[in-house]
Amino acid sequence: MTDAPKRLLLVAACALIDTDGRILLAQRPEGKSLAGLWEFPGGKVEHGETPEDCLVRELEEELGITTKVACLAPLTFASHTYDDFHLLMPLYVCRRYQGIPSGREGQAIKWVRAKDLRDYPMPPADEPLIPILQDLL
Repeated sequence: MTDAPKRLLLVAACALIDTDGRILLAQRPEGKSLAGLWEFPGGKVEHGETPEDCLVRELEEELGITTKVACLAPLTFASHTYDDFHLLMPLYVCRRYQGIPSGREGQAIKWVRAKDLRDYPMPPADEPLIPILQDLL
């Protein structure tokens, strides 16, 4: 007997990189699934929305920064099966944005060097992205 197909969840994520070459991580707040783990900012792609448009929207909502689709460079993706859904998550790199990021939804944020990313516990889907970012930076 095979398992029933899981729903596919499309989430876009961004490796936001500052002028010092550090990557921004956000901590999942209490009350959300995987609370306390660190992740790359982003969110669910809404119906009719592209992953790039989703990131422009989410970065403004979550962090209070402005960027443009042209400033998002696709890097890689994660594909991970959780208990009740399958996550597909394209990861983009963004080095050009306006504003100073702050956790607008109560989440902690931290700028981290690529070599130190493993020091921050992450959701299973995010972990395979670490060596790709370490190779990039």
